Amino acid sequence: MKRSTSRILTTHVGSLIRPDALQDFLRAKQAGKGFDDSAYQKCLTDSVAAVVRRQAEAGIDVVSDGEFGKSISWSQYVLERLSGFERRPIKSGANPFARGADRTRFAEFYAELDAKEAPATVSESICVGPITYTGQAELQRDIDNFKAALKTAKVEEGFLPVAAPGSVIPDRKNEYYKSDEECLQAIAEAMRTEYRMIVDAGFILQLDDARTAVTFDRMVPPGTFQDYRRWTAMQVELINHALEGIPEDRVRYHVCWGSWPGPHTTDVPLKDIVDLVMKVRVGAYVIEGANPRHEHEWKVWAEAKLPAGRMLVPGVISHATNIVEHPELVAERIVRLAKLIGRENVIAGTDCGFAQGPFYRRVHPSIMWAKLEALAAGARLASKDLWG
Repeated sequence: MKRSTSRILTTHVGSLIRPDALQDFLRAKQAGKGFDDSAYQKCLTDSVAAVVRRQAEAGIDVVSDGEFGKSISWSQYVLERLSGFERRPIKSGANPFARGADRTRFAEFYAELDAKEAPATVSESICVGPITYTGQAELQRDIDNFKAALKTAKVEEGFLPVAAPGSVIPDRKNEYYKSDEECLQAIAEAMRTEYRMIVDAGFILQLDDARTAVTFDRMVPPGTFQDYRRWTAMQVELINHALEGIPEDRVRYHVCWGSWPGPHTTDVPLKDIVDLVMKVRVGAYVIEGANPRHEHEWKVWAEAKLPAGRMLVPGVISHATNIVEHPELVAERIVRLAKLIGRENVIAGTDCGFAQGPFYRRVHPSIMWAKLEALAAGARLASKDLWG
Protein backbone atom coordinates (compact mmCIF):
# COMPACT_ATOMS: atom_id res chain seq x y z
CA MET A 1 0.00 0.00 0.00
CA LYS A 2 1.52 3.29 -1.10
CA ARG A 3 2.06 6.11 1.39
CA SER A 4 2.02 9.89 1.11
CA THR A 5 5.79 10.21 0.88
CA SER A 6 6.07 13.37 -1.23
CA ARG A 7 2.47 14.61 -1.31
CA ILE A 8 -0.92 13.74 0.16
CA LEU A 9 -2.47 10.92 -1.84
CA THR A 10 -6.22 10.77 -2.44
CA THR A 11 -8.79 7.98 -2.50
CA HIS A 12 -12.43 7.36 -1.60
CA VAL A 13 -14.52 4.62 -0.01
CA GLY A 14 -15.37 2.80 -3.21
CA SER A 15 -19.00 2.81 -4.28
CA LEU A 16 -19.78 5.30 -7.06
CA ILE A 17 -23.04 6.18 -8.79
CA ARG A 18 -23.85 3.75 -11.60
CA PRO A 19 -24.59 5.08 -15.09
CA ASP A 20 -28.18 4.81 -16.35
CA ALA A 21 -27.36 2.20 -18.99
CA LEU A 22 -25.87 -0.13 -16.36
CA GLN A 23 -28.76 0.50 -13.97
CA ASP A 24 -31.23 -0.66 -16.62
CA PHE A 25 -29.56 -4.07 -16.75
CA LEU A 26 -29.33 -4.30 -12.96
CA ARG A 27 -33.03 -3.49 -12.55
CA ALA A 28 -33.92 -6.27 -14.95
CA LYS A 29 -31.58 -8.63 -13.13
CA GLN A 30 -33.04 -7.83 -9.71
CA ALA A 31 -36.59 -8.15 -11.00
CA GLY A 32 -35.87 -11.53 -12.55
CA LYS A 33 -36.68 -10.26 -16.03
CA GLY A 34 -34.93 -11.46 -19.15
CA PHE A 35 -32.04 -9.44 -20.56
CA ASP A 36 -29.20 -9.83 -23.05
CA ASP A 37 -26.33 -11.10 -20.90
CA SER A 38 -23.63 -10.42 -23.49
CA ALA A 39 -24.85 -6.83 -23.81
CA TYR A 40 -24.84 -6.54 -20.01
CA GLN A 41 -21.28 -7.82 -19.74
CA LYS A 42 -20.09 -5.36 -22.39
CA CYS A 43 -21.91 -2.49 -20.67
CA LEU A 44 -20.31 -3.47 -17.34
CA THR A 45 -16.81 -3.65 -18.84
CA ASP A 46 -17.23 -0.30 -20.59
CA SER A 47 -18.73 1.32 -17.48
CA VAL A 48 -15.82 0.21 -15.28
CA ALA A 49 -13.33 1.55 -17.82
CA ALA A 50 -15.16 4.89 -17.93
CA VAL A 51 -15.44 5.29 -14.16
CA VAL A 52 -11.77 4.45 -13.58
CA ARG A 53 -10.77 6.98 -16.25
CA ARG A 54 -13.04 9.62 -14.70
CA GLN A 55 -11.52 9.07 -11.23
CA ALA A 56 -8.06 9.64 -12.67
CA GLU A 57 -9.25 12.82 -14.39
CA ALA A 58 -10.67 14.06 -11.08
CA GLY A 59 -7.26 13.64 -9.44
CA ILE A 60 -7.91 10.50 -7.38
CA ASP A 61 -4.74 8.45 -6.83
CA VAL A 62 -6.08 5.20 -5.37
CA VAL A 63 -9.19 4.21 -7.31
CA SER A 64 -11.88 1.52 -7.28
CA ASP A 65 -14.12 -0.07 -9.91
CA GLY A 66 -17.05 1.85 -8.40
CA GLU A 67 -18.45 -1.48 -7.15
CA PHE A 68 -20.21 -1.65 -10.51
CA GLY A 69 -20.15 -5.45 -10.59
CA LYS A 70 -22.40 -5.74 -7.52
CA SER A 71 -26.04 -6.02 -8.50
CA ILE A 72 -27.31 -5.63 -4.92
CA SER A 73 -26.08 -3.36 -2.13
CA TRP A 74 -22.58 -3.07 -0.64
CA SER A 75 -23.41 -5.78 1.93
CA GLN A 76 -26.24 -7.79 0.35
CA TYR A 77 -24.25 -8.51 -2.83
CA VAL A 78 -22.79 -11.57 -1.12
CA LEU A 79 -26.16 -13.29 -1.46
CA GLU A 80 -24.99 -13.96 -5.02
CA ARG A 81 -21.59 -15.22 -3.83
CA LEU A 82 -22.41 -17.40 -0.81
CA SER A 83 -24.37 -20.63 -0.57
CA GLY A 84 -26.72 -21.42 2.28
CA PHE A 85 -29.10 -18.44 2.19
CA GLU A 86 -32.76 -18.18 1.27
CA ARG A 87 -34.63 -14.91 0.71
CA ARG A 88 -38.16 -14.37 2.00
CA PRO A 89 -40.44 -11.32 1.86
CA ILE A 90 -40.30 -9.13 4.97
CA LYS A 91 -43.63 -9.03 6.75
CA SER A 92 -45.35 -5.66 7.02
CA GLY A 93 -43.97 -3.65 9.93
CA ALA A 94 -41.12 -6.10 10.55
CA ASN A 95 -38.30 -4.57 8.50
CA PRO A 96 -35.16 -5.07 10.63
CA PHE A 97 -33.56 -2.00 9.07
CA ALA A 98 -36.32 0.26 10.39
CA ARG A 99 -35.25 0.23 14.02
CA GLY A 100 -32.71 1.86 16.31
CA ALA A 101 -32.38 4.48 19.02
CA ASP A 102 -32.11 7.32 16.49
CA ARG A 103 -35.37 6.20 14.88
CA THR A 104 -37.09 6.04 18.24
CA ARG A 105 -36.04 9.55 19.23
CA PHE A 106 -36.94 11.08 15.87
CA ALA A 107 -39.91 8.92 14.94
CA GLU A 108 -41.80 11.75 13.19
CA PHE A 109 -38.81 12.59 11.00
CA TYR A 110 -38.26 8.97 10.03
CA ALA A 111 -41.95 8.54 9.22
CA GLU A 112 -41.60 11.36 6.68
CA LEU A 113 -38.34 9.96 5.33
CA ASP A 114 -39.77 6.46 4.92
CA ALA A 115 -42.80 7.87 3.10
CA LYS A 116 -40.51 9.53 0.54
CA GLU A 117 -37.97 6.73 0.12
CA ALA A 118 -38.96 3.15 -0.57
CA PRO A 119 -37.20 0.62 1.70
CA ALA A 120 -33.84 -0.41 0.25
CA THR A 121 -34.44 -3.98 1.44
CA VAL A 122 -37.78 -5.75 0.94
CA SER A 123 -36.70 -9.30 1.72
CA GLU A 124 -34.91 -10.94 4.61
CA SER A 125 -32.10 -13.46 4.31
CA ILE A 126 -32.28 -16.75 6.18
CA CYS A 127 -29.37 -19.15 6.57
CA VAL A 128 -30.84 -22.57 5.80
CA GLY A 129 -27.71 -24.56 4.90
CA PRO A 130 -23.90 -24.66 5.05
CA ILE A 131 -22.22 -21.40 4.00
CA THR A 132 -19.52 -21.67 1.35
CA TYR A 133 -18.10 -19.20 -1.15
CA THR A 134 -19.48 -19.70 -4.66
CA GLY A 135 -18.75 -16.33 -6.27
CA GLN A 136 -15.33 -17.01 -7.76
CA ALA A 137 -16.45 -16.52 -11.37
CA GLU A 138 -18.29 -13.27 -10.66
CA LEU A 139 -15.38 -11.89 -8.62
CA GLN A 140 -12.90 -12.90 -11.32
CA ARG A 141 -15.00 -11.00 -13.86
CA ASP A 142 -14.78 -7.88 -11.65
CA ILE A 143 -11.03 -8.36 -11.25
CA ASP A 144 -10.54 -8.73 -15.00
CA ASN A 145 -12.65 -5.64 -15.78
CA PHE A 146 -10.73 -3.59 -13.22
CA LYS A 147 -7.33 -4.73 -14.47
CA ALA A 148 -8.28 -3.84 -18.02
CA ALA A 149 -9.49 -0.40 -16.95
CA LEU A 150 -6.31 0.33 -15.00
CA LYS A 151 -4.05 -0.34 -17.99
CA THR A 152 -4.88 3.05 -19.52
CA ALA A 153 -5.45 5.10 -16.34
CA LYS A 154 -2.69 7.12 -14.70
CA VAL A 155 -3.25 6.30 -11.01
CA GLU A 156 -1.15 5.09 -8.12
CA GLU A 157 -3.09 1.99 -7.08
CA GLY A 158 -6.39 0.16 -7.31
CA PHE A 159 -8.53 -1.22 -4.49
CA LEU A 160 -11.64 -3.38 -4.35
CA PRO A 161 -14.09 -2.86 -1.47
CA VAL A 162 -15.98 -5.85 -0.07
CA ALA A 163 -17.94 -6.55 3.10
CA ALA A 164 -16.23 -7.40 6.38
CA PRO A 165 -17.62 -10.57 8.02
CA GLY A 166 -19.87 -8.72 10.47
CA SER A 167 -21.34 -6.56 7.70
CA VAL A 168 -22.17 -9.49 5.44
CA ILE A 169 -25.95 -9.55 5.01
CA PRO A 170 -26.82 -7.45 8.10
CA ASP A 171 -29.88 -8.62 10.06
CA ARG A 172 -29.58 -12.08 8.57
CA LYS A 173 -31.41 -14.86 10.42
CA ASN A 174 -29.98 -18.27 11.24
CA GLU A 175 -31.98 -21.49 10.96
CA TYR A 176 -29.08 -23.87 10.27
CA TYR A 177 -26.15 -23.35 12.64
CA LYS A 178 -26.31 -24.03 16.38
CA SER A 179 -25.82 -20.33 17.19
CA ASP A 180 -25.53 -16.94 15.52
CA GLU A 181 -21.85 -16.91 16.49
CA GLU A 182 -21.28 -20.20 14.65
CA CYS A 183 -23.09 -18.78 11.61
CA LEU A 184 -20.85 -15.69 11.64
CA GLN A 185 -17.75 -17.85 11.92
CA ALA A 186 -18.86 -19.74 8.82
CA ILE A 187 -19.32 -16.44 6.99
CA ALA A 188 -15.81 -15.33 7.96
CA GLU A 189 -14.34 -18.62 6.72
CA ALA A 190 -16.19 -18.35 3.42
CA MET A 191 -15.24 -14.71 2.83
CA ARG A 192 -11.54 -15.56 3.15
CA THR A 193 -11.79 -16.77 -0.45
CA GLU A 194 -12.94 -13.37 -1.65
CA TYR A 195 -10.32 -11.52 0.37
CA ARG A 196 -7.47 -13.70 -0.87
CA MET A 197 -8.54 -13.51 -4.51
CA ILE A 198 -8.49 -9.71 -4.42
CA VAL A 199 -5.04 -9.50 -2.84
CA ASP A 200 -3.64 -12.25 -5.07
CA ALA A 201 -4.85 -10.24 -8.07
CA GLY A 202 -2.58 -7.39 -6.98
CA PHE A 203 -5.20 -5.02 -5.58
CA ILE A 204 -5.61 -3.41 -2.19
CA LEU A 205 -8.41 -5.11 -0.26
CA GLN A 206 -10.85 -2.83 1.58
CA LEU A 207 -13.15 -4.32 4.21
CA ASP A 208 -16.34 -2.28 4.59
CA ASP A 209 -17.74 -2.53 8.10
CA ALA A 210 -20.49 0.00 8.76
CA ARG A 211 -22.22 -2.65 10.84
CA THR A 212 -19.69 -2.45 13.66
CA ALA A 213 -20.46 1.17 14.53
CA VAL A 214 -24.15 1.07 13.57
CA THR A 215 -24.84 -1.88 15.87
CA PHE A 216 -24.46 0.41 18.88
CA ASP A 217 -27.57 2.31 17.73
CA ARG A 218 -29.43 -1.00 17.31
CA MET A 219 -28.18 -2.66 20.51
CA VAL A 220 -28.03 0.07 23.20
CA PRO A 221 -30.69 0.15 24.65
CA PRO A 222 -31.88 -2.42 25.61
CA GLY A 223 -28.35 -3.80 25.81
CA THR A 224 -25.52 -2.10 27.68
CA PHE A 225 -22.39 -0.44 26.38
CA GLN A 226 -20.40 -3.35 27.83
CA ASP A 227 -22.56 -5.77 25.80
CA TYR A 228 -21.73 -3.77 22.69
CA ARG A 229 -17.99 -3.70 23.47
CA ARG A 230 -17.96 -7.48 23.87
CA TRP A 231 -19.82 -7.90 20.57
CA THR A 232 -17.39 -5.55 18.78
CA ALA A 233 -14.35 -7.34 20.20
CA MET A 234 -15.74 -10.59 18.76
CA GLN A 235 -16.08 -8.94 15.33
CA VAL A 236 -12.45 -7.84 15.48
CA GLU A 237 -11.31 -11.38 16.24
CA LEU A 238 -13.31 -12.71 13.29
CA ILE A 239 -11.85 -10.13 10.91
CA ASN A 240 -8.31 -10.94 11.98
CA HIS A 241 -9.01 -14.64 11.57
CA ALA A 242 -10.42 -14.09 8.07
CA LEU A 243 -7.30 -12.09 7.14
CA GLU A 244 -4.77 -14.66 8.35
CA GLY A 245 -2.02 -15.09 5.78
CA ILE A 246 -2.79 -11.82 3.99
CA PRO A 247 -0.13 -9.11 4.45
CA GLU A 248 -1.40 -6.25 6.61
CA ASP A 249 -0.13 -3.62 4.20
CA ARG A 250 -2.44 -4.96 1.47
CA VAL A 251 -5.62 -4.31 3.48
CA ARG A 252 -7.54 -1.28 4.70
CA TYR A 253 -10.53 -1.27 7.03
CA HIS A 254 -13.48 1.10 6.58
CA VAL A 255 -15.60 2.18 9.56
CA CYS A 256 -18.56 4.54 9.30
CA TRP A 257 -21.85 5.19 11.05
CA GLY A 258 -24.19 4.36 8.18
CA SER A 259 -25.20 6.33 5.11
CA TRP A 260 -28.81 7.11 5.88
CA PRO A 261 -29.70 10.85 6.02
CA GLY A 262 -30.76 11.00 9.66
CA PRO A 263 -29.77 12.95 12.79
CA HIS A 264 -27.30 10.25 14.00
CA THR A 265 -27.52 11.53 17.59
CA THR A 266 -27.08 8.02 18.94
CA ASP A 267 -23.90 7.17 17.04
CA VAL A 268 -21.25 5.61 19.27
CA PRO A 269 -18.35 8.09 19.76
CA LEU A 270 -15.14 7.16 17.97
CA LYS A 271 -13.18 7.61 21.20
CA ASP A 272 -15.16 4.75 22.74
CA ILE A 273 -14.27 2.20 20.06
CA VAL A 274 -11.00 3.43 18.54
CA ASP A 275 -8.93 1.02 20.64
CA LEU A 276 -10.91 -1.92 19.24
CA VAL A 277 -10.73 -0.58 15.69
CA MET A 278 -6.94 -0.41 15.90
CA LYS A 279 -6.80 -4.08 16.91
CA VAL A 280 -7.87 -4.96 13.38
CA ARG A 281 -4.59 -6.00 11.74
CA VAL A 282 -4.56 -3.93 8.55
CA GLY A 283 -2.37 -1.30 6.93
CA ALA A 284 -4.87 1.57 7.02
CA TYR A 285 -8.06 2.65 8.76
CA VAL A 286 -10.65 4.41 6.59
CA ILE A 287 -12.81 6.38 9.02
CA GLU A 288 -15.69 8.81 8.56
CA GLY A 289 -14.74 12.31 9.67
CA ALA A 290 -16.21 15.09 7.51
CA ASN A 291 -19.88 15.27 8.49
CA PRO A 292 -21.08 17.55 11.31
CA ARG A 293 -21.68 14.65 13.71
CA HIS A 294 -18.12 13.31 13.54
CA GLU A 295 -15.78 16.02 12.24
CA HIS A 296 -14.69 16.98 15.76
CA GLU A 297 -13.33 13.47 16.27
CA TRP A 298 -10.06 14.29 14.53
CA LYS A 299 -8.96 15.23 18.04
CA VAL A 300 -9.20 11.55 19.04
CA TRP A 301 -5.90 10.99 17.24
CA ALA A 302 -4.07 13.23 19.69
CA GLU A 303 -4.50 10.44 22.26
CA ALA A 304 -5.08 7.31 20.15
CA LYS A 305 -1.70 6.46 18.69
CA LEU A 306 -1.65 4.60 15.39
CA PRO A 307 0.21 1.30 15.56
CA ALA A 308 3.61 1.47 13.89
CA GLY A 309 3.49 1.28 10.12
CA ARG A 310 -0.24 1.88 9.80
CA MET A 311 -2.06 4.75 8.14
CA LEU A 312 -5.26 6.74 8.48
CA VAL A 313 -7.60 7.51 5.59
CA PRO A 314 -9.90 10.16 7.09
CA GLY A 315 -13.10 11.26 5.43
CA VAL A 316 -12.43 14.88 4.47
CA ILE A 317 -15.45 15.26 2.21
CA SER A 318 -18.98 13.99 2.90
CA HIS A 319 -21.00 11.68 0.69
CA ALA A 320 -24.29 12.81 2.21
CA THR A 321 -24.65 16.50 1.32
CA ASN A 322 -24.98 18.23 -2.04
CA ILE A 323 -22.79 21.06 -0.77
CA VAL A 324 -19.36 20.79 -2.39
CA GLU A 325 -16.63 21.34 0.19
CA HIS A 326 -14.20 24.17 -0.48
CA PRO A 327 -10.67 22.92 -1.22
CA GLU A 328 -9.31 25.14 1.55
CA LEU A 329 -11.56 23.39 4.08
CA VAL A 330 -10.45 20.02 2.74
CA ALA A 331 -6.81 21.09 3.11
CA GLU A 332 -7.47 22.28 6.65
CA ARG A 333 -8.94 18.91 7.60
CA ILE A 334 -5.95 17.09 6.12
CA VAL A 335 -3.26 19.31 7.64
CA ARG A 336 -4.53 19.20 11.20
CA LEU A 337 -4.49 15.40 11.15
CA ALA A 338 -1.14 15.21 9.38
CA LYS A 339 0.40 17.35 12.11
CA LEU A 340 -0.92 14.91 14.72
CA ILE A 341 0.04 11.58 13.18
CA GLY A 342 2.58 12.46 10.48
CA ARG A 343 1.99 13.48 6.87
CA GLU A 344 3.23 10.14 5.55
CA ASN A 345 0.49 8.41 7.54
CA VAL A 346 -2.43 10.25 5.92
CA ILE A 347 -4.30 9.55 2.69
CA ALA A 348 -7.26 11.85 2.05
CA GLY A 349 -10.59 10.09 1.57
CA THR A 350 -14.37 10.32 1.78
CA ASP A 351 -16.80 9.50 4.57
CA CYS A 352 -18.59 6.71 2.72
CA GLY A 353 -19.61 5.58 -0.75
CA PHE A 354 -21.67 7.92 -2.90
CA ALA A 355 -24.02 5.06 -3.81
CA GLN A 356 -25.31 2.57 -1.25
CA GLY A 357 -26.23 0.16 -4.02
CA PRO A 358 -27.05 0.20 -7.72
CA PHE A 359 -29.95 2.64 -7.36
CA TYR A 360 -29.53 4.53 -4.07
CA ARG A 361 -27.46 7.67 -4.00
CA ARG A 362 -27.07 10.70 -1.72
CA VAL A 363 -25.90 13.30 -4.27
CA HIS A 364 -26.26 13.96 -7.98
CA PRO A 365 -23.54 12.40 -10.18
CA SER A 366 -22.26 15.82 -11.26
CA ILE A 367 -21.88 16.78 -7.60
CA MET A 368 -20.08 13.52 -6.81
CA TRP A 369 -17.41 14.37 -9.36
CA ALA A 370 -17.20 17.98 -8.15
CA LYS A 371 -16.62 16.68 -4.62
CA LEU A 372 -13.86 14.33 -5.72
CA GLU A 373 -12.23 17.18 -7.65
CA ALA A 374 -12.45 19.33 -4.49
CA LEU A 375 -10.84 16.47 -2.55
CA ALA A 376 -7.91 16.38 -4.99
CA ALA A 377 -7.58 20.18 -4.99
CA GLY A 378 -7.59 20.25 -1.19
CA ALA A 379 -4.91 17.55 -1.08
CA ARG A 380 -2.72 19.65 -3.37
CA LEU A 381 -3.12 22.64 -1.07
CA ALA A 382 -2.34 20.50 1.96
CA SER A 383 0.74 19.11 0.25
CA LYS A 384 2.09 22.63 -0.31
CA ASP A 385 1.56 23.38 3.36
CA LEU A 386 3.14 20.14 4.59
CA TRP A 387 6.04 19.82 2.14
CA GLY A 388 6.56 23.44 1.12
